[in-house]
Amino acid sequence: MAALKAEGVEHIFGIPGGANLPTYDALYDADLTHIQARHEQGAGHMAEGYAKASGRVGVAMATSGPGATNLVTAITDASMDSVPTVFITGQVRTDLIGTDGFQEADISGITLPIVKHSMMVADPRHLPDYIHAAFHIASTGRPGPVLVDVPQDLSRADIEYESASGPPDLPGYKPSTDGNIKQIRIAAKAIANAARPVIYSGGGVINANASEELRALARSDNFPLTSTLMGLGAFPAPDDQWLGMLGMHGTRAANYAMDEADLIIAVGARFDDRITGKLAEFAPRAKFIHIDVDPAEISKNVPVHIPIVGDAKKVLPKLTEEYIALGADSSRTAEWWDRIRAWQREYPLNYERNESGEIKPQAMVEAMYRATGGDAIITSDVGQHQMWAAQYYHFDRPRRWINSGGLGTMGFGLPAAIGAKVACPDETVVCLAGDGSLIMNCQELATAVRHEIPVKVFLMNNGYFGMVRQWQELFWEGRYSSVEMGPSPDWVKLAEAFGATGMRVEDTGEVEGAMRDALAAEGPVLLDVRVSPEENCYPMIPAGQAARDMVG
Repeated sequence: MAALKAEGVEHIFGIPGGANLPTYDALYDADLTHIQARHEQGAGHMAEGYAKASGRVGVAMATSGPGATNLVTAITDASMDSVPTVFITGQVRTDLIGTDGFQEADISGITLPIVKHSMMVADPRHLPDYIHAAFHIASTGRPGPVLVDVPQDLSRADIEYESASGPPDLPGYKPSTDGNIKQIRIAAKAIANAARPVIYSGGGVINANASEELRALARSDNFPLTSTLMGLGAFPAPDDQWLGMLGMHGTRAANYAMDEADLIIAVGARFDDRITGKLAEFAPRAKFIHIDVDPAEISKNVPVHIPIVGDAKKVLPKLTEEYIALGADSSRTAEWWDRIRAWQREYPLNYERNESGEIKPQAMVEAMYRATGGDAIITSDVGQHQMWAAQYYHFDRPRRWINSGGLGTMGFGLPAAIGAKVACPDETVVCLAGDGSLIMNCQELATAVRHEIPVKVFLMNNGYFGMVRQWQELFWEGRYSSVEMGPSPDWVKLAEAFGATGMRVEDTGEVEGAMRDALAAEGPVLLDVRVSPEENCYPMIPAGQAARDMVG
């Protein structure tokens, strides 16, 4: 507990059990706030939401065996999205390890491929050092999850805590952050010579707290800029230089620009399949500059011409300075902007509106934007509603959009919202949920009520696993296999059963008002919004196709 407090920890999410009882007994007297989750996966996502909203390390604790294995999904999610998190698990007594003792699981072995680092305590005198090392590793370089596994008997030991004198000395862990100045100068010259440049930013910009530095680079000339799902908010939307999100459900302007660019400046992004589409046909005319703190990401998917290993917050100001010093002619991109503006005019984001009163999902997101004034932290689950939020809710600041990107974890939104609200108690926090996702971790409404965490859940209820249904309609001849959610619960009664406020709206003219009422109400609120059941999310790059093959 002393080591955690020395790391600035104020909140912990978790559930006690037999193997971590000594730790929870110490927590009883510690000046730390514990949020008792209702499922360990929920505790893990709360720690993620806390970290994503605040930039601080999130902490989750669980007992051995099933408690630890219930964290695996959250640990994997944190790994895929580079979330600074520390997971502390109890373990059976050292004399029981390897005997298949009650609630024994080799959590270090199970999580080996999905953690940035893991440590199993073998000597209680090393425990404080392990905690300090865990926080240092989780929060530096490319952030990620670190596991500390503590056998029950060792956690009962009585040792003297000595405060750390500085960052731990870890000879095998020395992330490169400054960027090679020669590479930066080469990159600046390439940008100055490009006629069709595009800046492609990812979640690494937000993780590095480099949003201002990204904006400075974009403003140093009239550079078009697009972001991944995880990078939304690093550059303000809408903006004259903003092309919208790119990728499978990105805008045509963003995807077409990437397809025809002669230079792509990738910052904190990893060229994943949802961005590239058919890899062999991705950006065939472009050379690539790739700035990333993780050298393993560079040229992993796309061969890079100018690699720069470093922290975006340190590299981007140097790149901007070098570019400005070259005095490049801004008029060289005029024709490029003419082409981009033509795409924006011809292919704006749009959907078919109706006069029947039926609530279109896109209209629900637009209503949410108006009701919040764009001034809220929005978490989401995974699926169509997540993509519609990315398209129609205009994020103008970082750390306002929290969702599961790499792993695509259904059930993420509600616990992440709880974690975000704990981290940022003065902010409005809204979870935009899908009915298929919310049912997976709806028990965390009890956590919100128990700890008086006033999150607002806006449920986009279409009665389906919506994205799976869309794929079955488009690519599987409409053979709907196991995607209907009926009979669904009465969400109003379910919310009330947990002690939250339940509301429902079924007419498009009433959605914004109902949302304003929910935001004004005290305590947790679940608003059930009944939307068009078979609306599809467009535009879309079919899986395995190129960006130029977008449909819808």
